[in-house]
Amino acid sequence: MKGNVMSESELAFARIVWAAAPVASGELVRLCQEKLGWKKPTTYTVLRNLCQAGIFQNEDATVTVRITEEEYLSQESAEIVNNRFDGSISRFVTAFASQTKLDEEQIEALRHFIEECES
Repeated sequence: MKGNVMSESELAFARIVWAAAPVASGELVRLCQEKLGWKKPTTYTVLRNLCQAGIFQNEDATVTVRITEEEYLSQESAEIVNNRFDGSISRFVTAFASQTKLDEEQIEALRHFIEECES
């Protein structure tokens, strides 16, 4: 992890854990071989790093979740907004929307979010 942001490969691994947890570490090795093409040492290295970051826990050869995917993504988003956009959500959304056409569902979700923030 760089800072509090996972690399793409770490996130792919984390999504396997989030979907399977609690999961035996041996089963996790098998899943990572199947889905990511990783060998056992790679799986254990990434697992150790994410356990040290406090995202997962590996006790008695069972991997459990300490931070859910939603919690992690919320923290990561806040860090990106704070570090890249000086904490300005409006600058972040403007930068994102200028490169990506929002569909009606996304626009409605943003409207709903803004209305909730105003309440």
